[in-house]
Amino acid sequence: MAQSTKDILLGLIRDGQPMTGRQQLKLTMLLAVPAILAQLSSVLMQYIDSAMVGHLGANPSASIGLVSTSTWIMYGFATAAITGFSVQVAQNCGAKQFSEARRIMRQGLVSVFLFSALIALIGVAISWDLPRWLRGAEAIRPDATSYFWIFSAFIPISATGYAASAMLQASGNMKVPSIIYVTMCGLDVVFNYVFIYLMDLGVTGAAIGTGVAESLTSLFTVWYVLTQSKELNIRGEKGSFRPEKPVLRKAVRISGPLWLQNVVMRGAHVMSTFIVAPLGPISIAANAFAIAAESFCYMPGYGLEEAATTLVGQSIGARRKEITRRFAYLTTGMGALIMSALAVLMFFFAPQLMDILSNDPDVIALGARVLRIEAFAETFYAVSIVVFGVCAGAGDTFVPTVLNFSSMWLVRIGLAVILTPRYGLTGYWIAMMIELNVRGMLFLWYLRRESWLKKSLI
Repeated sequence: MAQSTKDILLGLIRDGQPMTGRQQLKLTMLLAVPAILAQLSSVLMQYIDSAMVGHLGANPSASIGLVSTSTWIMYGFATAAITGFSVQVAQNCGAKQFSEARRIMRQGLVSVFLFSALIALIGVAISWDLPRWLRGAEAIRPDATSYFWIFSAFIPISATGYAASAMLQASGNMKVPSIIYVTMCGLDVVFNYVFIYLMDLGVTGAAIGTGVAESLTSLFTVWYVLTQSKELNIRGEKGSFRPEKPVLRKAVRISGPLWLQNVVMRGAHVMSTFIVAPLGPISIAANAFAIAAESFCYMPGYGLEEAATTLVGQSIGARRKEITRRFAYLTTGMGALIMSALAVLMFFFAPQLMDILSNDPDVIALGARVLRIEAFAETFYAVSIVVFGVCAGAGDTFVPTVLNFSSMWLVRIGLAVILTPRYGLTGYWIAMMIELNVRGMLFLWYLRRESWLKKSLI
């Protein structure tokens, strides 16, 4: 079977062959475009959820908005665990140690499932008290509880599917995860329509519909990586799925700072909920919808982050430092350029984006106002996103975690405490805009220092 262009170019990295700048750009595009499409599909799924619930009224929307930051925390722990294994897979593929990559993949899937099951139990256990802890209005607490416990219950299967997808991406296969995400988005529309409207379950139906869509695609993704992946399939290969200490130790070395980051960053998001919640259901709904709308702008950055992690991870594994450096700057520049262009569109079409999500004129007006403020942060936000992927691919997660923590807590929360009581939700988004610019500058400084280039896991 003839090799694809992507496989040929990845082979140049793994075999120590020279690469021109044009070849690096082409490989980056071949990996980034499917990853961006996958991220956009994921965002579209969130957008669909928000839009379907948004047209039920402000209170149902606010109930999901109230617990949204808490759902990010839950998934953040699982995502950090996934990264601990996927980076090892990327570096071993770069070093052409495919048997070792498959061994790590097997252990990673089991470890992520078990870890996610523990997260799910915690989520279900706290779901009845969480809306009260977050100071949500009495009217929105029942729906918030229902959404959160159902979301938590689906975490083990969905996280394992995301782990399988991350392993595929780490091996250089961005196309299949992209197709899977698009399929999941389509299933989400169907199941949400059934559960929200036909079965009249409202917010509860949104949680069930999304959970079912994620579960079906997760089962397929796990099957694919184990039986069909060119680099990672285990057909005819004997090997244990039992997690072993050396693999776990390296995973924790990567994931440990990310778990800490998840606590401090998502904790800051929860603190933001504390700050925004007293502003009332209109502000809570506008805040949640504006975040969903903004995601169309920043998710391409996360697609490039995934491409950067794969490219840097494989280049580091192949001991190609000069190529690694060029991939790092190339992906960062592309992320900044794409998100800057999308920020311009977001600024001019903010009301239209909000109109898709809500039929409440007050929510639409407030959401559009804060989106236009955020447009001035997207360039440096892109830098922070992609550089984090660069560092993760090299196995360097501690310093980026410190940078994120410092920026989030000292700048965003500090300014939000001062500005939100005075200017309402607009004040909070001004604080966020300033913080994202500061964060991007910090990550650009760290990228240029190049201490991350000295890291390796193999």
